[in-house]
Formats: sequence, C-alpha cells, structure tokens
Amino acid sequence: MEDLADGTSTTKHKFLLFVSGMSVKSGHAIENLRKICDTYLNNNYELEIIDISRDKEQAVIHQIVAIPTLIKIYPEPRRIILGDLSDKAKVLYILNIGE
Repeated sequence: MEDLADGTSTTKHKFLLFVSGMSVKSGHAIENLRKICDTYLNNNYELEIIDISRDKEQAVIHQIVAIPTLIKIYPEPRRIILGDLSDKAKVLYILNIGE
C-alpha cells in the first residue's frame, strides 16, 4: 500500500457485497458498509453490489451460501464477512481498516 505525505493511501479498496433482493438485512448491510467506507476510506473504495436473485451465476462463481455476504477483494488478504455488518468494530477489524 502506498501512503502519501498527508496520511492518505493511493490503494483503492475493492468490495463485493452479495444481497438478495431488497430484504431488510440486505438493506442494512448496504447502508452499514457505505457508512463505514465513507467514514474510514474517504471515497477510496469500489463497491459492487450483486443481487443474487438477478445474477445467480455470480453466487455460484464466488460460492456464496449466505446473504448478505461481503468479500474484500483488495488489498490483500481477501476477507469474507457474513451478516448485516452492524458491528462496526468487528467489521473494521476483519477488513483491517483503522479507526
């Protein structure tokens, strides 16, 4: 990861968030993840939301067995979190994002 003099990073975080339709849990996961990313990653992230009710092939490719599922693709290491991402401290720890 390359850090700039002002303390920001040039490494863009990349996430895949798998949801199913607009269930309550899926909506909460989207909202919680966006809040975390906007607060801690300063628009230095890419978020792709994949609705498995419309794109079943992606669920098979990524071996998704529960919804919602977040996959951190980049930077390494790859991490997977299940659930609505409401435990902010746990999400930050698993994704290795500093408070």
